[in-house]
Amino acid sequence: MHIKSAIFVKGAVGTDDVFEDGHPQIAFIGRSNVGKSSVLNALTGQKSLARVSARPGRTQQINIFLINRVWYFIDLPGYGYAKGSRELKERLQKLIAWYLFRSTYRQKKVVLIIDGFIGWTESDREMRDALEESEKDVLIVANKMDKVKPSQYEDQLSALKAEAGKYRLIPFSAMKKTGVTELADELMR
Repeated sequence: MHIKSAIFVKGAVGTDDVFEDGHPQIAFIGRSNVGKSSVLNALTGQKSLARVSARPGRTQQINIFLINRVWYFIDLPGYGYAKGSRELKERLQKLIAWYLFRSTYRQKKVVLIIDGFIGWTESDREMRDALEESEKDVLIVANKMDKVKPSQYEDQLSALKAEAGKYRLIPFSAMKKTGVTELADELMR
């Protein structure tokens, strides 16, 4: 499936009518600085649709993008490390937990983005387990696979897939645009 249009709709920090307007929601979640915004930009073919920053914790609200006038891509703040006060970090974690686990909003799919070079972290495992416990339809994207040395690629990919368990894992590079078609096809079903 080809993404023909992607438009920023708004940023939300809580209950909002946009979540209830009938468009299926596909949420993107991952650690701070894992490349969620870069994955969204690569997926939509737009360089600056989602703001990219080297500073962890740049996304501080739920950013909503209308895709092909049919779906919403929901860009959530990152979990784990973020630059800012303790209060800011707590607020972002509460926002994530509210949207994914406590609100009445249902996601068609949740894309869990991990760092394919670093591998699974404890916070990634905790998020995967929380999503599974909440019976979310999860797809895992291993971003930054371009950083893995060719001689170690297959071993790293096998290790990443082993920890993904029952969930499908797509190797991805926002930088080199690898995995884009596979991810788009999976999401647009």
